[in-house]
Amino acid sequence: MAGTPDPAGVRTKEVPPHASMLIESMRDIGYSLETALADIIDNSITAKARSIRLLADTTSAQPSLAIVDDGEGMSEDELLAAMRPGSRNPLDTRDKEDLGRFGLGLKTASFSQCRKLTVASRKDGVTSCARWDLDKVAQTNQWLVELLDEPSSIPWIDELGISGTLVVWEKLDRLVEGEASDARSAFVSRIDDASEHLELVFHRFLAGERGIKKIALELNGRALEPFDPFHSTHPATQAGPVEKIKSGGQEVEVQAFTLPHHKKDPEGWERYAGKAGYLKNQGFYVYRGKRLIIHGTWFGLARQKELTKLARVRIDMPNGMDAEWKIDVKKASAQPPYHVRERLRRIIETIGATSRRVYTARGRRLASDRRLPVWQRRQHGNEISYCLNPDHPAFVEFKNQLPDDLKAGFERVLEIAASSMPVDALFADISASPSHVSGAQLAEDTLKHLVETTFSALISSGVNSDDALEMMRVTDPFRENWETASVWLQKKVDDYGDE
Repeated sequence: MAGTPDPAGVRTKEVPPHASMLIESMRDIGYSLETALADIIDNSITAKARSIRLLADTTSAQPSLAIVDDGEGMSEDELLAAMRPGSRNPLDTRDKEDLGRFGLGLKTASFSQCRKLTVASRKDGVTSCARWDLDKVAQTNQWLVELLDEPSSIPWIDELGISGTLVVWEKLDRLVEGEASDARSAFVSRIDDASEHLELVFHRFLAGERGIKKIALELNGRALEPFDPFHSTHPATQAGPVEKIKSGGQEVEVQAFTLPHHKKDPEGWERYAGKAGYLKNQGFYVYRGKRLIIHGTWFGLARQKELTKLARVRIDMPNGMDAEWKIDVKKASAQPPYHVRERLRRIIETIGATSRRVYTARGRRLASDRRLPVWQRRQHGNEISYCLNPDHPAFVEFKNQLPDDLKAGFERVLEIAASSMPVDALFADISASPSHVSGAQLAEDTLKHLVETTFSALISSGVNSDDALEMMRVTDPFRENWETASVWLQKKVDDYGDE
């Protein structure tokens, strides 16, 4: 039927979308299992839940997954509103603790993983239940939600407390493909990976950071632990000052952290690298309402470099800036507005400087001529090279024992060894696993000879014994073998004192 013409001769007509087509399209917004679960947990936190449990049935013929909380719960009218796609205007002003965005999360997150979504919610002693079954929507091509008067058949319904909400995913066609045992194993693996993601995304809530009400999050009875990507409690972590950037009448807080060098944190090194490694996990970590949105990016303002891989920068934004930051439906991506980008661009050099110092400080110490390096660092313009130090006492002593016609040949051997340093292989190994890269082991008699030769050379040059000990203690290979080297050195010091 034609619409009624307005005074300008323009007609309007409602064109509702085909239910079966649109709801299938909603499944492909781009959620992963991790981001889908995080979206459901956002709703639980917004509902003031303190305990959120993930329940997974991985053994039955029809595996299923559930999220149950002890939040405020919903009445039937509130539940129906929550089940409606686009239940809230993203432009509406939200409470500062509201982690929602478009009013789509419950539906799009769930549909991305399953074809059957059931929600049971209890409020004021009344239990309300509603269900979306995508197979029935496909058959009827209508936006029909089922209301369940008898909830006893809903999986895990007994887990619902005096108030709260239970979200159940069934027909997990995107998570469990087929009934083979390897498909079930893959399902279990994906759930474990998702739990690690949740420990990162909600780490500030799990830790009960000041100003946030602490939550408990479990997976099949196992408590999830907060994973702080800034390793902020480690004494070797360097935290910068908090900087506030005005944006749209609100404030964005920025704080830079430099994680400990692997020598300072050998036990935690692998854990804090994350699966992608330090190189990929450097950069900005953007939080919306204390919940992590995106991490491991410089927003195109800088390149991910080896020397800045320990730099991680926390950006805290309120939820009232969603439009400015282009927060997407999944709450898994963001783009800072222009004026914030420009400020971040200006402070990036400062952000990375501390990380660079962690790696270069030790290099500068080794380059000092008072520390007897076996290797010397040379820089000509932008070119950096390393060569063996021909003035090292061990080399000098050996050279002096050679006949004159062989001394020039020995110097050439040193040059050849330095020019053949496998730089590419070293860089690749250190980037991948720095804690596993070390120099070759010295034979005990070689180390002893080197200790005696170096100490004697320092004493002969006028260095007192205390200074000689300190110089050798911080120089390789003595530093790496100090427990053994110090014993022989003490004997040399005693012999020197007897003279």
